[in-house]
Amino acid sequence: MNAEPLDADTVTALVADATAAPSLHNAQPWAFRCLRETGVLRLYADLRRALPHTDPDNRGLLMGCGAALLNLRVAAAAAGLAPDVRLLPDPTSTELLADVRLLGSAPVDDTLARLAPAIRRRHSSRQPFRDADIPAATKERLAEAARLEGAELFFPDAWHVRAIVELVRDAEDTEALDPGVHEETVRWTHPEPASATGTADGIPAGAFGPRQRGTSVPVRDFAVGRPVPGRETAHFEKSPNIVLLGTAGDEPLEWLRAGQALERVLLQATADGLVASITSQPLEWPDIRWAVRDPLSAMANVQMVIRLGHGPEGEPSPRRPVADVLELL
Repeated sequence: MNAEPLDADTVTALVADATAAPSLHNAQPWAFRCLRETGVLRLYADLRRALPHTDPDNRGLLMGCGAALLNLRVAAAAAGLAPDVRLLPDPTSTELLADVRLLGSAPVDDTLARLAPAIRRRHSSRQPFRDADIPAATKERLAEAARLEGAELFFPDAWHVRAIVELVRDAEDTEALDPGVHEETVRWTHPEPASATGTADGIPAGAFGPRQRGTSVPVRDFAVGRPVPGRETAHFEKSPNIVLLGTAGDEPLEWLRAGQALERVLLQATADGLVASITSQPLEWPDIRWAVRDPLSAMANVQMVIRLGHGPEGEPSPRRPVADVLELL
């Protein structure tokens, strides 16, 4: 089945939705190239936005690009297009991550299309959530969202959640001793409001959330010891709803799939009225990462720690203009 030529406005709108995806430190490490006459949109890794100390294997970078790819698929389905995706189509290229042929005459995935309104509503919330359980039916929808993208969602019990919180603290202590990681965090996070910095990437002060009073939830503190004017301290939920996203393998192909699964879970959570924050902090250190998984679970490789719940929505983080990430040919 042949793809159809794409007009510039359609491509621009699709990429704008794609770039609403989360990424490590909001570095937005993606680039798109559209071959308009053939109806093909290519996704590339922008390795200039890699974090070599925090993310030496580019696992987080590829997950962010995978999340952008899922948004692209959702937006395409909502526009009546059927995306035909080939992951890692060129074995000789480490930057070309996906070829997406946008088909106008193929059946559209309605389950993806229904997630489109959540793309612009989804923002990481590092605010306190209410101490309330997530209904079983909602958990099953989230688990199914992960399964549809080739990943697994695991809901750890209370003892495991406490262990994960401790592992986050261990990761913070390890980071404090690594000047390269500290420099990258400082580079990509801004203790001033987005309006004051004028930057189109990174994490602004408004998205930091309050400083925890005590330690009960796995939320990364992006202030890293810097003063943040007006930032408050708050109690967070005592019994957080934590889920682990994982895959059987642990190679670039699985990282791209995990990124798509992550974003599909986050969009489904948003559609179900939940808010979320994510952290890979304890997964960025090999000697800590292995301890995050439940030894009784079949999950082989944890790719992301997700905190879900009911609470205030997070502030939007800045986004690069589409013109900076899209090349039309």
